[in-house]
Order: sequence, then C-alpha cells, then structure tokens
Amino acid sequence: MHRTHSMQEFNFANLEEAASYARRGSNSAVLKKVEYYCHHPLLEDGNVLVDMPGIDAPVQKDAELTYRKVENPDTSAVICVLKPAAAGEMTSEETELLEIMNSNLGVRDRVFYVFNRIDETWYNNQLKQRLDNLINSQFSSNQKIYKTSGLLGFYGSQLQQTNSSDRFGLDSLFSESSNTLNGNEETPQFVSEFNNYCANSGKLTNTDFKISVNSYETPNQNYTRILNECGAPLLQQLIKDSGIEGFRDAITRYLTEEKRPQLFASLAEDLSPLCQKLKAHYTEKIRSLDAQPQEIDLMKAQELANLNQELQKIGNAYQQHLETRVNDIVTNNDSNFEQDFSGLKAKMVARLDELLQTFSVQQAYSKATLSHPRNATAPLIAILVEALYTISNQLEDVLVAESQKIVGNFCTRIKREIKDQEYSRQLIRLLGSDDLLAAGINELEQQLNITLVSEARTECDRYVRESPRFYDEKTFSLYQFRQTVQQTSQAFDCKSMVQAEPAIRQLLKLDFEPKVSKTICCNFRQAVNQTLKTQMLPMAQSQSGVILEQYPQARENLEKTLEQEVIAKIAHNQKLQQEIVTAIAKYNSAINSINDCLCSIQLTNYLLPNINLASEKSTNAKQDEASQLHAEYQELKSALTNI
Repeated sequence: MHRTHSMQEFNFANLEEAASYARRGSNSAVLKKVEYYCHHPLLEDGNVLVDMPGIDAPVQKDAELTYRKVENPDTSAVICVLKPAAAGEMTSEETELLEIMNSNLGVRDRVFYVFNRIDETWYNNQLKQRLDNLINSQFSSNQKIYKTSGLLGFYGSQLQQTNSSDRFGLDSLFSESSNTLNGNEETPQFVSEFNNYCANSGKLTNTDFKISVNSYETPNQNYTRILNECGAPLLQQLIKDSGIEGFRDAITRYLTEEKRPQLFASLAEDLSPLCQKLKAHYTEKIRSLDAQPQEIDLMKAQELANLNQELQKIGNAYQQHLETRVNDIVTNNDSNFEQDFSGLKAKMVARLDELLQTFSVQQAYSKATLSHPRNATAPLIAILVEALYTISNQLEDVLVAESQKIVGNFCTRIKREIKDQEYSRQLIRLLGSDDLLAAGINELEQQLNITLVSEARTECDRYVRESPRFYDEKTFSLYQFRQTVQQTSQAFDCKSMVQAEPAIRQLLKLDFEPKVSKTICCNFRQAVNQTLKTQMLPMAQSQSGVILEQYPQARENLEKTLEQEVIAKIAHNQKLQQEIVTAIAKYNSAINSINDCLCSIQLTNYLLPNINLASEKSTNAKQDEASQLHAEYQELKSALTNI
C-alpha cells in the first residue's frame, strides 16, 4: 500500500537526499508528490508541468498513472524522453508506448520525442547509425523528433552566469563534485564531457575555434583555459550543438501558437452560453428596476393600484396551500396526520382487547333478568345482545375522542403553518393582522368535529348488528356458537352461563375484530378524507373571497404606512441597482480581459458579449415609449369607434 511520508520522518537534510532515496528501486514510490516553482514565461498562461514516474517505473501503479496522464484529453503536450541515443535501441516499454501513441491520433499530435544523450553518438558512428535507422523506421516524418544533450545544454546555459573568478563554475556550480581528495581535485562529469566535446566531437571542425586539449594539463585546467580563451561564443556554440534551443523553441511555439489559441477558443465556446445567460439576467434586472417609479407619489399610486391584485394573490395562495395540505392527507403524504391516525388505530385495537378481557357475563346476565321481572333465567342470545351494545358504545367513545384529537392536531398544525407563509406576512402588512385566516380554520375545526363525531357514532352504531357471516355454515364462529349453546344449556341458573364466559368472549372476539379492522383500515379513513375535502376546500375558496372583500380596510391601513414603505423600497431598489451595476462592471472587466487575449491571437470570431448599460437603457426607453404610443393609439381608436 502506498503511503505519503514527510521528509522529517526519514531525517532527510534536503530535497536532494530525499530524491536520492526515492530512486533506490523499490523505494521509488515513496515520494508521492514534489511541488516546485519555476519562473518562466511559459507558465504565465497557467500551464502546469507534471513530471510523471515514467513508463518503466518499478511500481506498476506508477506506470499506469503515466499512461492515463498521457491519454488524458486535458493534457496539452507530452514530452517523451527516450534512451536509444545512449542504448542504441528502444526498450520494450518505449516500444509499447510508441504503439499506443501512433494508434491514437488525439495523442500522437501532441507528443514530443526527445532522444537525449545525443552527444554519445558523436563519438560512436555505429551508435549514430543505429539511432538514425531507428528513427527512419519507427517514426514518421511529421512527428516531433528532437535530439538533445541535456547535460551539455543545461550546464552550458548555467555557465553563462559564471566567469574566471569562480573558475567557470568549478568553485560554485561544481563545488561539491570537484572536492579535493588526497591532494587531487576531482573532475566533474560536465567538465569531462566538455573537454571531450572540444577535442573529439567534430562539432568545432568547421568553426573559427582553435582549441587544444593538452595532456600535460589536468581536465580542470584544460577546462578553465579553454573558456578563458574562447569564452561566451564557445558556450553559445555548445548550447546550439546540444539541441536544447531547438527543442525549447519548438515546445514554446507549440504551446503559444498552436495550443494556446485552441485552449482559448475552447474556453470561449464554454463561456459563451453562460455569458449570454448572465447578460440576459443582468439586463432584465436593470430593466425591471428602471421600470420602477423613482418618485414617492408615483410609487404610492402604483402600490395602491396593485392592492386589489395583491389581495387576490394572498387569497389564491391561502386557497392553494390548504388544497395542497388536504391532498397530502388523501394521498398519505402527511406524516404527522398518518401518525395521529395510527394512534387512533392503536387506541381502538387496545380498547377492544380491554373490553373483551373485562367483559362480565354475570353483569350482562343481571341486566337481562332485570329487564324481565317475571323470568329467573336468561338466554345466551340475551347475554350476547348486552355485550354487543356495551362494547359498541365503549368503542364509540374511543373513536369520537380520537377523531376530535386528530381534528384538533391537524387544525393546530395548519394555523402554525399559516403563520410561516409569505401570504400571511403580506396580509398582516395590509390588514394589520392575519386573524382572518385563523378564524377560518377555527370555524372549520368546529364543522369537522361535528361531521366526524357523527361519522364515528354512525360507524360504531353498526357494531350492534352481528356480522353477516357470523352465522354462515361451515364457519368457526357458528361452530363456536353451537358449542357455547351446548355448554350453557346444561343448567338454567347464572352459574352455568358464567362458566361459559371464556367461550362467550371468544364469540364476541370473532364478531368484533373484523368490524373494528374494517373501520380503522377502510371505512373511517375514507370518511375522514371525504369530510376534509368537502368542508375544507369550500371554506378555503370562501375565505379567499373574504380576503378580497377587505380592500377598503387594506387601503386605509396601507395609506397610513405606505410613504415609509415606499421610501424604503426606493432606497432598496437603488441599492439593488448599484449592486447590479457593480456586478456588471466586474463582469465586463473579466470579459474584456478575455476578449483582449482572443484578439491578440486573432480569435475575433470567439469574442464574448459584454454589457453596455447606456445601450440597454436606451433600448428600454424606446420600448417604453413604443408601449405608451400603442396604448394611446388604442384609446384613440376606441374613442373614434364610439363616435
């Protein structure tokens, strides 16, 4: 598993030591990310340089990461540094990468192939021939191929900042690698390659440089002498022969002249729809605010003229709110109402179980014999009749109480919701209070209670009648009834009836459970839903009309407070207008900057729209004038028609 560690965990003294550790085979993935900063004109446009692990990274995951980055459409350029200049042939990883790039046109056109260490072919004709054959056979003529010597080119460019005072870098750039050991000064790698370049590369044969590398001098002495004699011109020739200037010019030209216009064109295409929407949004905002009266009297007149419309909107919003709430209940989308109704179900089931468990046959027998003074015994039917009446009436009390509770909770929630609605705040502004809305809900609550109590009483009154299937043949209830009759007919006193009490309770359970289940799962919920629709919706419509009738009072109240409101509204409009003007200025500044870049690279077809406030206001004024002329024309036409 890959982990990221800080340099402090390894006690590294500097970044070079950490990088050295990272290059040690299996440790190559220990550094997940290194951030460094380079001041270069290419980075001013926002270009990001990414140094990937390489396709031959020892950790497979790192190599796959490199392939994904190469194929990513957001990658502008790929610099592929190859080894054949030094090795004479391509590795299997390089061959695989070349095949992938050649098969992908989108990738192939942005790849720069750099054959580094080209200086090794200057001294080995066989190696040079193998490299030329490889390029001719594996690469097409239109591919971006560059031969470089990074060592000579890089240090050659660095030496331009040195002179004889620091022995052309021996005492500065190469001080660590030229340390004196046993009295002898070490030779830096660049110094050896530089001397070799001057003496054996053949690159200086047709030049004006007359250079000799003397065997009686140390490499470092030859190096400093040659630079003292030839100086800057030799370094410039070295840099030119290293090939880094050609590569640098090519990558710079590609990024600035090819890729940069493409990126800006893509950016402009992506931004154009957004800019159009922003322009339309800001233009509409400015147009709307400009259309608002800027004088107190005019705005007061406008507010009063819109009063009737505002009252109508309040009434419609109130009506729509209640219609939505009723529909939520009908479609079981009101969680609070569902919870209340579930409570009703639970209370009915619990009360039925309690009544069945506490039913007394002896008390029922006593009631039956009291009703008939001449008789000392009572039939099973009489006991069942008393039980049917008693249990039905007790269940009715529960259903009535729970119905009233549901109605009360629902109306309380509605009144609380109304307080939080915008239409309620608007009504308070116009009338001074929203008591009118609460009064309608209070009246509704009374009507709902009356109706649902009646529904509950009717529903439970039907419990007195036995279930139609209670005496059906081949049913368990009929079998139980017959068994109970046989048990109670063994004697004619109360004791024999009391002994059959468990069987009688079972009979009552078989009769009542289906009735109660049908009530709470089907009949009563439908009654509640229908009651809400038939009473609440007409009330909402009626209240909407009542709100509209409050126009005289609303006008009277509004006239008292309107001037302060109008002053505040004008100030608010001016603040909004200033905020929009500021936002438009920021928008135009950003757009003009982008358009300047687009013009500088001849992409005038991609210019983004800016917002000209003067032009927009002129257009608005013309539209307002046209609307006024049209209205006057219609009035004149109507007058002529009447004549």
